[in-house]
Amino acid sequence: MVKRMILMLSVMTVFLAALGFIKFRQFQAAAGQAAAFQPPPEAVTTIVAREEEWPVNLSAIGTTAPVQGVTVSADLPGIVDRIRFESGRAVREGDVLVELDARQERAQLAAAEAERDLARVNFERMEGLVVDGAISRADYDQAAAKRKQTEARVGEIRAAIERKTIRAPFPGILGIRHVHLGQYLSAGDPVVPLQSRDPIYVNFGVPQQDAGQLRAGGRVRVTADDLPGVALTGRITAIDSIVDENTRNVKVQATLANRNGRLRPGMFVQVEAAVGASRSVIALPASAISYAPYGDSVFVVTDMTDSNGATYRGVRQQFVKLGGTRGDQMAVLSGVNTGEEVATSGLFKLRNGAAVQVNNAVVPANSPTPKPEEG
Repeated sequence: MVKRMILMLSVMTVFLAALGFIKFRQFQAAAGQAAAFQPPPEAVTTIVAREEEWPVNLSAIGTTAPVQGVTVSADLPGIVDRIRFESGRAVREGDVLVELDARQERAQLAAAEAERDLARVNFERMEGLVVDGAISRADYDQAAAKRKQTEARVGEIRAAIERKTIRAPFPGILGIRHVHLGQYLSAGDPVVPLQSRDPIYVNFGVPQQDAGQLRAGGRVRVTADDLPGVALTGRITAIDSIVDENTRNVKVQATLANRNGRLRPGMFVQVEAAVGASRSVIALPASAISYAPYGDSVFVVTDMTDSNGATYRGVRQQFVKLGGTRGDQMAVLSGVNTGEEVATSGLFKLRNGAAVQVNNAVVPANSPTPKPEEG
């Protein structure tokens, strides 16, 4: 009985050992196949790096502001008698916007004009009498003063009537009106905003260490996300004399022609101010840059050798130093050499040493002055 059990255990041990050896060889073969497996090459587009001359610019975020902008207000109290404008319309200097009720002032003007005419007649009569010695010089002087006083009174009432006619102080675009017919306005109550749009200011800030590179008369280029493909140019007209103690920036003001009124006061815009001569940079499409917290990089396509000595087309990750942007392009200051082939799409699938297949049938946009697609 004992011999039989020993024999059975021996047979079972040999069987398990054989089974374990077979599985070990299977695992070993599978591991060898996995080690020898090469993933298919990733499809990418590429561009050959070349140098371009780029102007040296300072980039900043700016805000548009009107050269002239006010809220037209009532000068004197009164009741709105007529409204002669529509919200949002363009007006010229001197156009009548609102007329306040001036019936009382016109009645006062008629009475004042009658007094003035009487004073003038009395003065002319006394001019002859004083020469003949019929009246004293004091009576003559009193008549002359009365004439001047009545003329001044007439002028005062006419000025009051004119001030009750509210006019546009300069040409521009009206906002939304704040008054209604029959409404009583106190002195200073708002009537309607008025903004001039051509020309227009752009205010922006530059770091204090860069402010010394800017000069009045320097050229600026302004773009806005709301106006794709549109770039306006202007000149720096003022540089603030102080540094903002909160931001350590210097405020700069540029003036732009805005003939079509595309820019509205209060818009955010991107500003590029020219600060010097152009410099040579490697211009790549923005899609070629891989951004990361530890550094920006590109993937350079080159011939590589695998572990078996076979040659294949692969990528080498290369860290770069970036400059400014221009349209679809990004300036690379260092990290890429002229003539190197750089991957421009499919970067999220790449890693250092990955095999690639170049297909440039459709490539990313790479224009310094892109234009919006027509719908």
